[in-house]
Amino acid sequence: MRAGEGSSGTAGRVAAAARRMLSAKAEQFTESVIREMTRLAMKYDAVNLAQGYPDFAAPAEVKEAARQAISDDINQYAITWGAKELRDAIARKFERVQGVRVDPEREITVCCGTTEAMIATMMALINPGDESIIFEPFYENYGPDVILSGATPRFVPLRPPDWTFDRDELARAFGPNTKAIILNTPSNPTGKVFSREELEFIRDLCVRWSAFAVTDEIYEHIIYDGAMHISMASLDGMRDRTVTISGLSKTYSVTGWRVGWAIAPPEASVSIRKVHDFLTVGAPAPLQQAGAQALELPSSYYQKLAESYQTKRDRMLGILTGAGFQCFKPQGAYYIMTDISRFGYPDDISFARFLVEKAGIAVVPGSSFYDDPASGARQVRFTFCKKESTLAAAAEKLSKLHPA
Repeated sequence: MRAGEGSSGTAGRVAAAARRMLSAKAEQFTESVIREMTRLAMKYDAVNLAQGYPDFAAPAEVKEAARQAISDDINQYAITWGAKELRDAIARKFERVQGVRVDPEREITVCCGTTEAMIATMMALINPGDESIIFEPFYENYGPDVILSGATPRFVPLRPPDWTFDRDELARAFGPNTKAIILNTPSNPTGKVFSREELEFIRDLCVRWSAFAVTDEIYEHIIYDGAMHISMASLDGMRDRTVTISGLSKTYSVTGWRVGWAIAPPEASVSIRKVHDFLTVGAPAPLQQAGAQALELPSSYYQKLAESYQTKRDRMLGILTGAGFQCFKPQGAYYIMTDISRFGYPDDISFARFLVEKAGIAVVPGSSFYDDPASGARQVRFTFCKKESTLAAAAEKLSKLHPA
């Protein structure tokens, strides 16, 4: 120890040395707050309304298809960018639902969930010095995805109660360094479904600045009150500058299967496939086979899915409003953002801690969905993709809350 140097000085040098050995990128974001809240829910035996996974059964025919695929020994590597049967099914469904014809041999990459599809896409598109635009509040993966891919994020706020954006503000976010805008519709955490008019405005900015639209459409079939999901790739001028990301998880209640995909123009798909290959090699082969059958379910399945979730949404809105929350009614997905001002807590973190430890309810602090945590300090997110017994248990616990 040098003269005059205490233990704190030594610790500081050790910490600085450790930082130099690690990636500076990983220091720019935290671990997943959503997954942390699930761990806390398990610790305190709380009702988990934080993480967005259904606690009810997946469709019987989808599960049987997976069992059959395993029995048929479809248990080895599929083609790196996806089993042909699944890619063909994705292409058929995209044309059937959105009217966009794609080449399954050149424009579809199957990944280990939409999470991997997103990071593979960003790493395939981004160069150092590029910028990527993100609407906030945003699903918590998007910020780290942009940072890990080497871009600089530019955040544009969506403002409650309708989660609208200021068009001048968005236009100012675009510029010569803009490589992509990440668009999530229907949105997690807000439930916003972007309108055709909004998408066309974003389209015009992408065309003007030669930017990609990277669209996360995993909740495409979970929409309410007559809202319509429109894929950006279906708009004039966007077929060759859109990467459409979706997957099996939410539509078929199989979040643990990890099968997603990216639909992109051929040149972009070449890069996405290379990155995907060295990230994960490939998604689970028997589950891809089952996914191919799931995508052929009739339109009545998707209608019933939306109707079922609308019933759950309305049930949850009633529970939360009765407990004293101000709710922002979602148009899609299966989350409700709420304002917690009436409860008198200093911020979302302390309130979420109280809920999980004392009230027995796990939620996600709103600050985890913003670049500046202060922007979400009066919000928490609930999910309602749960069976009735879970919602009833949540109602009983939340009925004991007392707004200040």
